[in-house]
Amino acid sequence: MWTKSYSVVTKEITKEQIWKLTTDIDNWKNWDGGVEFSKLQGEFKVGEHFILKPKGGPKVKIRLMEIIPNKRFTDMTSFPLAKMYGDHLYEETPEGLKITVTMSVKGLLSSLWVKLVAKNIMDHMPEDVANQIEHAKKISI
Repeated sequence: MWTKSYSVVTKEITKEQIWKLTTDIDNWKNWDGGVEFSKLQGEFKVGEHFILKPKGGPKVKIRLMEIIPNKRFTDMTSFPLAKMYGDHLYEETPEGLKITVTMSVKGLLSSLWVKLVAKNIMDHMPEDVANQIEHAKKISI
């Protein structure tokens, strides 16, 4: 199994603002430069899925696996002989809101999918989270 995390602490936004931004899947393209298209199929709840088309890549179906409102959501993408999990965690700390994104890949072909997909996602994570914070600042709660 391959796992990599990225965390940042900020006082610029609240967990409610980042939650509203990141769970609005249809609008990810507005703050994630790597996303061409994303569309939630149904409601934002466990068991539902969304379609995501990364720039330069094929559409993928991503299932929502765990949701704790204003705190965490985990999604899962199935690839041939591997699964990729994205865990998005928002924790209030004395220093500010801690945002942590962890990507994990499991399965026989995990090393292939890390090379093709997960490594690129994590390489862009600092920029993506900075964009999330900038866009979340504009959200009124």
